[in-house]
Amino acid sequence: MPKQSAGILVYKKISDQVLVLLAHPGGPFWRHKDLGSWSIPKGEFTDEEEPLDAARREFAEETGIQLEGRFIELQPVRQRSGKTVHAWAHERDLDADALVSNTFEMEWPPKSGRMQSFPEMDAFAWFLLDEAQKKINAAQADLLMQLEEQLRHEQM
Repeated sequence: MPKQSAGILVYKKISDQVLVLLAHPGGPFWRHKDLGSWSIPKGEFTDEEEPLDAARREFAEETGIQLEGRFIELQPVRQRSGKTVHAWAHERDLDADALVSNTFEMEWPPKSGRMQSFPEMDAFAWFLLDEAQKKINAAQADLLMQLEEQLRHEQM
């Protein structure tokens, strides 16, 4: 069975513009990657957990913030790996510089026998939708378009 993950696309409105909060993955493999590397805060879950509960749990683990309130369900997207990403949009203004991710350990450098700790997400930033389209993982770009469409319908 293909893996699945759940996440939350946090957005805020400033005047007539929409900004989204994206996270940059931590660890040595992502250190010098930018365009197409950013993501919504998300993580894997099993069939025993409700996807929205998993999305909220993962957001808390990766940012240190518990989210409450209204969540807008977006249509799932499939990444190149085959993993399905379930996502919800949530309006909230957060200080991106104050967010703190959990960490993971891995052997680094490879075959060195040394374990090192890295943040799961090493940076968080707000992006206008146009810039976010370039920064986000290509498969997740559809989530940005869905958010834009949702917000357009709410204005009508």
